[in-house]
Amino acid sequence: MRKGEGGASEPPGKLLGTRSEWALGAGRIRGLPLWPLCSAPHPGPHYLLLPIHEVIHSRRGATATLPCVLGTSPPSYKVRWSKVEPGELRETIILITNGLHARGYGHLGGRASMRRGHRLDASLVIKNVRLEDEGRYRCELINGIEDESVALTLRLEGVVFPYQPSRGRYQFNYFEAKQACEEQDGRLATYSQLYQAWTEGLDWCNAGWLLEGSVRYPVLNARAPCGGHGRPGIRSYGPRDRSRDRYDAFCFTSALAGQVFFVPGRLTLSEAHAACRRRGAVVAKVGHLYAAWKFSGLDRCDGGWLADGSVRFPITTPRPRCGGLPDPGVRSFGFPRPQQAAYGTYCYAEK
Repeated sequence: MRKGEGGASEPPGKLLGTRSEWALGAGRIRGLPLWPLCSAPHPGPHYLLLPIHEVIHSRRGATATLPCVLGTSPPSYKVRWSKVEPGELRETIILITNGLHARGYGHLGGRASMRRGHRLDASLVIKNVRLEDEGRYRCELINGIEDESVALTLRLEGVVFPYQPSRGRYQFNYFEAKQACEEQDGRLATYSQLYQAWTEGLDWCNAGWLLEGSVRYPVLNARAPCGGHGRPGIRSYGPRDRSRDRYDAFCFTSALAGQVFFVPGRLTLSEAHAACRRRGAVVAKVGHLYAAWKFSGLDRCDGGWLADGSVRFPITTPRPRCGGLPDPGVRSFGFPRPQQAAYGTYCYAEK
């Protein structure tokens, strides 16, 4: 993925360089205290063991285990698991247990359960991990009027892709950008996901919304059409009004449950839909194509219709007659007329 040379239509924002930001700040959310990045709110937990690994890596569709283990058990206690929702400044309860019985809450529903590997095990198991499950979790032990907690981060392996609609750049307010990513089998990327993508080669001039509500763009090769010369990094436009201000979107997606494949031909968009249906599939979404490129190594020089009406093709091995750019990525032909019979189609089928 490289180089959207649309340029920035506003003065370049602040360059953030190599340090990630946490959007929440200090304080309490719905009466629940926030926690430091790598430890419990006290100098050290008395009952809970500090986790060896504070970042747990997973993929969409997998089963993830967030470890929380008691070193010793108080006479009477409860363990409460909760999650901070980025961009919404709220903490939601997932599960509460007294060591014998557990009750689940919220959107995780029946996908969250206790591991119960032994009597001191309070680890959380999340089945069929979804994109929205990524984020920061807290395991809190409540012992009378005292409590202590450990924090963990669930991080999904995935890919970030810039997205704009057929009518051109800078069309989305925050809520429209969020919906657009979801329609393309993704969700708005977080700052940390965009930062990771930047370290892996994402270089894009157009500013886009992130899940936390900020507007940024990643620059590897500083140049005049991309905010001017200077250091590479993540450029920020600062605070923006979520309803009024309009930009592109940076979306995030992860591994697929199904398969993307190419159907050759000179098809219109409606013929592309019919061709995929005949094969028991649907026309692939933009997120499907990026995930297939990232995780399955899909590599084709052939432009193909996608569900949003765009035409794109994925390249893992760059070559002169296959897009011309020196880096791997998903190339775009934009949004041709739907009646133009000039392209094949990329289809997506569930396994």
